[in-house]
Amino acid sequence: MPTIKELYSLINFNGGCAGTVASSTPYIDTKYFDFVYGDESKGFRIIDCQDWSATEYIGKTMRGNTTAFGVNFADGRIKGYPKSFPNGKIAAMYVRYVRGNPDYGKNDFKDNGDGTVTDRATGLMWQQDDSGKGMNWQEALAWVQKKNSENYLGHNDWRLPDAKELQSIVDYSSVPAINQNFLKMSDTNAWYWTGTSHLEGPVDRRGSAAVYVAFGKATGWMKLPPSSEEYKLLDVHGAGAQRSDPKIGNPYDYPHGRGPQGDVIRINNFVRLVR
Repeated sequence: MPTIKELYSLINFNGGCAGTVASSTPYIDTKYFDFVYGDESKGFRIIDCQDWSATEYIGKTMRGNTTAFGVNFADGRIKGYPKSFPNGKIAAMYVRYVRGNPDYGKNDFKDNGDGTVTDRATGLMWQQDDSGKGMNWQEALAWVQKKNSENYLGHNDWRLPDAKELQSIVDYSSVPAINQNFLKMSDTNAWYWTGTSHLEGPVDRRGSAAVYVAFGKATGWMKLPPSSEEYKLLDVHGAGAQRSDPKIGNPYDYPHGRGPQGDVIRINNFVRLVR
């Protein structure tokens, strides 16, 4: 069974899901890998085709469910999925086996003593602190350029990390999901932008969202009990989930989130620079 970092290495953000199989493209290269959407004739959504990883969540999601992480190659996300349901039914998802390179995805951090940290496993240098505040995606891009104009920490080639670069520093053994011995968080519930656009939804809106990683708990508003109108904020997908938010807008327009788990829409996310 692949770890979540091994499995995520296959994701391809040229994909996009638009609600029907005919108008969607998987987030995996189908020249090399088999892929099938969820079978609507059996009552499934087309995105009900997730792959398990071997990485278990150290916390619990939703209503206290034991959870393992998986990748959805239909909608381009990492989420924690319950292993079983309150009715006792065991969750069933796809599996892609892997072999070789047992050190893949293991960080080898070095504190450079100057406000930067190098991961010798990837060759990437990271800002040790973060932006200290949330901002929308356009503001995040402008903030990066401002830091470059200031020759921040002695460098002028910082960028927003792409989705795979940012996911490479997730520490799935802790909550928040980051190695705080090397990388500091100004907010332990912080979610961080990537420079990767997310091509979900109708064609005229594709690219209006960007990928982010939840280093804090990936929260959502769910009705509890389900038949009530009382919403509770729960950890629905686990620290280390990868989702997407609109690049601009007002998060208060989504008072109870979005989707079946009421995924919180933050829009104003933090930034951690990379070079």
